[in-house]
Amino acid sequence: MKRLALVACFVLGTCASLSAQQPSLLLSALAAQPAAPASTFNFTLVPELALPATPSESFAFPPPKAALPDAPAPPQSSSLNEEGYRWDLAVGYEYIHFDSTQFSANLSGLHTDLTYNLSSWFGLEGNVVSAWGGTIGGERTKYVLYAGGARIGWGPSRKRLTPWAHALVGGVHLNPQVANSSKNSFALQVGGGADWAYNSRVSLRAEADYVRSSLYSSTQNNFQIGLGAVIHF
Repeated sequence: MKRLALVACFVLGTCASLSAQQPSLLLSALAAQPAAPASTFNFTLVPELALPATPSESFAFPPPKAALPDAPAPPQSSSLNEEGYRWDLAVGYEYIHFDSTQFSANLSGLHTDLTYNLSSWFGLEGNVVSAWGGTIGGERTKYVLYAGGARIGWGPSRKRLTPWAHALVGGVHLNPQVANSSKNSFALQVGGGADWAYNSRVSLRAEADYVRSSLYSSTQNNFQIGLGAVIHF
């Protein structure tokens, strides 16, 4: 009887060990099988058979675009005359009417004017006027005015028309000479005009001036007008 019991216990133990080893054997058998080769089918030729994109792929951010260079800023003209020129050289025709107790004369000649611009509206100016007239007492009349002072302009030079004014002091020399009188005298010149810009470097000018002098022991109040061109540099 004891033997039968021992045999029964042995059989039961053997069955239990076999059932416990069966899953591990199944897993080892599956692991021993070779892995299936990856599919090499080109889905780009048949897009209908391609697998749907994963969420990470469908919501991927687009690649950043290359930044374009900033557009260059437009050139700015920063200068006294909006073009960078400090000097104005004017040359032109001048007409002078001279009237005194001794004689009267109409003279024609040239004027030369040079201005150094300290700002867009203020400059230092110097000018010379040389003119000739008819003969008086056997001597041809000659008029020379030289003066220097300040010049004020209105409006930037980018406008076509720029009015201006000036006040100058200097001297005047006049032929013919009158007995017991000097040919030279102090002179005051006050007037103005306007420049019309032909281009950035050249302007056309018209001007008119009052000139006060003290020749022949008296005072003269005369005027002069001029037309010419201005070169900016």
